[in-house]
Amino acid sequence: MAFGAKQISPIDFNKSAAVGVDLPFSAPGVFKSNYTTAASIKNNLINFFLTNQGERPLNPTFGAGLRSFIFEQIVDDNLDFLKENIQDSIDSFFPDIIVNNLSINRQSDNNLINVSLSYSVVNRGINDNINLEFE
Repeated sequence: MAFGAKQISPIDFNKSAAVGVDLPFSAPGVFKSNYTTAASIKNNLINFFLTNQGERPLNPTFGAGLRSFIFEQIVDDNLDFLKENIQDSIDSFFPDIIVNNLSINRQSDNNLINVSLSYSVVNRGINDNINLEFE
């Protein structure tokens, strides 16, 4: 009996089938596609961080809402609340994602928030990092 076996998505075997849309939107004329589930998951998480709650009409609770914190006084209590809120939202919207490390740092002088996420995907052998800055 094998434990800890890595599952590979069947779509990853078909190199001509696109899984999702790549970020940033920089392809001329049409969207650039990505062809692996790892790239698709990473782009979905980036999209989650860049979306404000209430921005998606049929899913009003989706999004990290980071841009709303830019114009608030950045103090440790706000960052702790934000980190807890992001962790709960990722658990809710991405149940296969395990957050290994989530850090939110501030630069009060520049009114800048830096979000760093290290994550893995259950039974997929996918480990990756995301670093975003919000001004």
